[in-house]
Amino acid sequence: MNIAKMMQAASAAQKKIAKIQEELAQRKIESTSGGGRVTVTITGTGEILSLKIAPEVVSADDVEMLEDLILSAVRQAMADAKKLSESEMGKITAGLGMPGLPF
Repeated sequence: MNIAKMMQAASAAQKKIAKIQEELAQRKIESTSGGGRVTVTITGTGEILSLKIAPEVVSADDVEMLEDLILSAVRQAMADAKKLSESEMGKITAGLGMPGLPF
């Protein structure tokens, strides 16, 4: 492949990556823990949009359990967003011999 074609391919890939990043920012990922008692919604780029906690898990006697449920839901949502991002970016970067770009 000559340099001009490589530059064209890189430019096209950059445009596709920018488009995918915009799309990821619009996608919502929801994750729950504790049987749905804690729900986290984030974007495909990892921005936390909302956190919902069922009233029955809010107890001054067991703050540690609530913290664990929140961490679990957030971690799962972040892992799902990362997987989505890597999958979408991998579609673009695979043809260029580049690894997927995480957010």
